[in-house]
Amino acid sequence: MKPKHLISAFDFDAAELKTVFGLARRVKQNPDAYRNLFRGKAMGLIFEKPSTRTWVSFEVGFSTMGGHVIYLGPGDIKLGVREEVRDVARVLARYLDLVVMRTFSHRRIVEFARYFEKPVINGLSDLEHPCQVIGDFFTIEEVLGSVDEKKIAFVGDGNNVLNSLLGIAARLGAQFSFATPREHPPDKAIFRRALNDAKKTKAELVATHLPEKAVEGAQIVYTDVWLSMGEETKAEKMKAFKGFQVNRALMKRAGKNARLMHCLPAHRGEEVTNDVMEGKQSIVFDQAENRLHVQKAILIYLLGMSGQVPAVVE
Repeated sequence: MKPKHLISAFDFDAAELKTVFGLARRVKQNPDAYRNLFRGKAMGLIFEKPSTRTWVSFEVGFSTMGGHVIYLGPGDIKLGVREEVRDVARVLARYLDLVVMRTFSHRRIVEFARYFEKPVINGLSDLEHPCQVIGDFFTIEEVLGSVDEKKIAFVGDGNNVLNSLLGIAARLGAQFSFATPREHPPDKAIFRRALNDAKKTKAELVATHLPEKAVEGAQIVYTDVWLSMGEETKAEKMKAFKGFQVNRALMKRAGKNARLMHCLPAHRGEEVTNDVMEGKQSIVFDQAENRLHVQKAILIYLLGMSGQVPAVVE
């Protein structure tokens, strides 16, 4: 039987997302009950890009549930340079129970998963960031109760986070509006696929180039950096984002009960002002914490352990 992977936001249907959310709630409420669940299991972290939250949350999550974690950084494997991806994948499948990959190329994760006969998780690629966004929607449901009849807005770059937000919003039937500069839209193929899913779930996906229109009446206002990792030298790109800053005036358009989300790291004074980041409407750090709980749930689900009774704490 083929393993279940999480490479794209489209890899989980609505029922699977709800299962993960339910597991995350249980894990968050009683983490000690799961302390030994992964005893005897090993997870590899293959990271070609720097990381703070993804690395720490996955390593802490797996190890505190009894598993062993092996970190392989940019100089340890050099996938596709020192050794072919397919060879590394087939060897590591003999040693590890699953792998989390953080790469510049989405295609590299897809290729690795083709030969790795166990679960592969996308910890971030140039195209998608599914773990981040599944955690984000868990946070949204935690704060708002559900996504039903709630408006979620994104303002910023058409990057990997927005691509995954579109996929999950479509799967969950959410009302999702996003504003990007004309020069920096989300991936066209992903947007088309999300729109097709939205027809089945009655999700509303609305694209605009006007931040004020996107956030009007929104319960959630989400933003991200304008320059993704590796783009820091593209100063010319910054010019396109004039008027896209999330500040007090923009949050006022959303309403006093709107909440701010940001996947971090944040460039304060660029995509978001410091006062909004530190203000009462910000749930950014609750959002960051939930990465840990949701990724624990994803690991449990992909390892086929959802129905197991948690080990008793010794």
